[in-house]
Amino acid sequence: MVREIVRQHLRFFVLAVLAGLALRLLFVFRFSALTADTFVYGDIAKNWLQHGIYGLSGSNGITPTYIRLPGYPAFLAAVFAVFGMEHYRAAVMLQVLVDLATCFLTADIARRVLSARAAKTAFLLSALCPFLADYAAAALTETWEIFFTVLALDLALLGLGRDRDSGTRVWIGCGLAVGAAILLRPDGGLLLVSLEFFLLSVIIRRRMRSGHTPSTEPRVRGLLKAGLIVAVAALAPLVPWTMRNLRTLHAFEPLAPRYANAPGAFVPMGFERWVKTWMADYVSTEEIYWVVSTGPIDVDNLPSRAFDSPEQLEQTTQLLSDYNQSLRLTPELDARFGALAVERIHHAPLRYYVRLPLVRIADMWLRPRTEILPCNTRWWEFDEMPQWLALSIALGIINLLYIGAGLLGLMLGRFAPGSGLLLTFLVLRSLFLGSLENPEPRYTLECYPVLIVMAAALFSRLPDSNHS
Repeated sequence: MVREIVRQHLRFFVLAVLAGLALRLLFVFRFSALTADTFVYGDIAKNWLQHGIYGLSGSNGITPTYIRLPGYPAFLAAVFAVFGMEHYRAAVMLQVLVDLATCFLTADIARRVLSARAAKTAFLLSALCPFLADYAAAALTETWEIFFTVLALDLALLGLGRDRDSGTRVWIGCGLAVGAAILLRPDGGLLLVSLEFFLLSVIIRRRMRSGHTPSTEPRVRGLLKAGLIVAVAALAPLVPWTMRNLRTLHAFEPLAPRYANAPGAFVPMGFERWVKTWMADYVSTEEIYWVVSTGPIDVDNLPSRAFDSPEQLEQTTQLLSDYNQSLRLTPELDARFGALAVERIHHAPLRYYVRLPLVRIADMWLRPRTEILPCNTRWWEFDEMPQWLALSIALGIINLLYIGAGLLGLMLGRFAPGSGLLLTFLVLRSLFLGSLENPEPRYTLECYPVLIVMAAALFSRLPDSNHS
């Protein structure tokens, strides 16, 4: 087990933990991030704690809501109850410890699928990863979401290495970890999809390879049982949340609305579809997508791919001019955006369904991860202060090194059986992210521990003993 590796290499792990702690504290005290989402979570947590209402404050009092799942507000409510209201510094300090725990879980995964040597490498790469560290200093869901994702994957690998009877408790724990990830963010459900898809693929492969022989049936039944246990344990925590939404808001909502809208609120689907016909990078998310209903949109911020002809440029300019007059997307204006979207999709369906999703995936993986740092999003224009430009370039290079090492490790490494689960999760999550209108680099962070394990394969050798 990983604790045995820690005992054998105590000095290494102590130094690595201290280095990882120092990096995270640097972000906490120098770059701690409180975003608009932070205060939404915080407002829900305060109202829940002080008034017993899971809702948002407004001019008419506290309004019950379901625009955010209860996982992170519950964490903030616990922090506020112990350390005082709006004590976000205490929250991020606790997240630092959670993130360091994630490093140990990542090392344990590397030990299971590679070797003890790989576990040390994975721990070091996790502890010194600036992209995990900077989000530990942000009062957002990412740190906890990554922790439960890695915990679920580690327990799944443990369960796959056991026989069909002794792994029951492990699979229950795996399902509960998946449930916790879902209660933090709706896309945590992709973890459940990945697990079930992988278990099904293993069952199909075993049936095709061995048929219905007596030796195969118990293993197949064990995998079927594991899939059922994980699904029940993962979805059970959503039942109280779903019932609350039915009772309080009279709406069937087992997760949270994709567009964070209140029940019955107007969602500008025409605008959303139009955006999806050209948006491919995080810059547009900041400059266009997040600006809607809060400020004017500058047509000069649109990339050239947003227009297929001079007539479309004129039409789009008029649409944005009409929006800028009221800063509201009315149903009539939204319908005009929708009509333009239909025209663009009809003109270039391959762009809409294939090319742009792939570019969005690439942007989320490859761009410098500086979105919560004081760096210019348009870093390539070289018009910001030298220290922030240097930081953007350095983080961009580090990100490429992690990705390059992970891909090379995947090609050259020798992984133990069951490791296909990690690749399944990485691929399915990446494909899902391509379907989103708003590319954000943080959405790939849940995959980073998997990438780190793949990179650790470059510094590993397959051991002679059993992995599990």
